[in-house]
Amino acid sequence: MAQMTVELVAVERRIWSGEARFVLARTKEGEVGVLPGHEPTLAQLEEAGVVRIDTTEGPSITAAVHGGFLSITPENVTVLAEYAELSDEIDVSRARTARDRADTSEAKARAEARLRAADAAE
Repeated sequence: MAQMTVELVAVERRIWSGEARFVLARTKEGEVGVLPGHEPTLAQLEEAGVVRIDTTEGPSITAAVHGGFLSITPENVTVLAEYAELSDEIDVSRARTARDRADTSEAKARAEARLRAADAAE
């Protein structure tokens, strides 16, 4: 089975690192699906999106990701985010409250991305 090394890193910490079969991320140019052997690519991540990593062992990893870059080589994928949070770390009630109280479209988009990531994990 073909695989690649994936790292999901936020400014404050490494979120996840391991081997994967597939990565799905939304960039400013649109959604990108990455398989091992992908063409080298550097793309800016959407300001508020969800990244899914299909690991070689165990369940998929889903994270809410805010800003940053996606770096792809044939053997590696690195998600360098300004902020990222794994789906199982998301407090859904708090994210709903943040969405409902958001005073800017950016804040609302971030809260909605967190809720999409949490929903994907269920």
